[in-house]
Amino acid sequence: MSEVATTPIDDPLMLAERWRGEGRDVALATVVQTWGSAPRPIGSHLVIDSDGNFEGSVSGGCVEGAVIAEAVDVIDTGKPTTLEFGVADETAWRVGLSCGGKIKVFVEKVD
Repeated sequence: MSEVATTPIDDPLMLAERWRGEGRDVALATVVQTWGSAPRPIGSHLVIDSDGNFEGSVSGGCVEGAVIAEAVDVIDTGKPTTLEFGVADETAWRVGLSCGGKIKVFVEKVD
């Protein structure tokens, strides 16, 4: 008996394509703009399915959780959205951008 080894897909774009091929509804979140110190660079991706499964990263902490929740809504409605996250120094740790930077994330359904 032989086993087929599967390797994880590190590229969220390739994973989005694979998930779509499996019949999953999928959204893609992309960092489109940053200001100051940001946890992830422009072009970083997060792929999310309708069950809330995700791979990749656009930030971290509470920010990423908010992006995932919004992505599930985008999958349901089909309407893309742009999210902006920024913090003042005193709230940085609480909301997940401890670097004090700002990011803009575009979220779209993958068809």
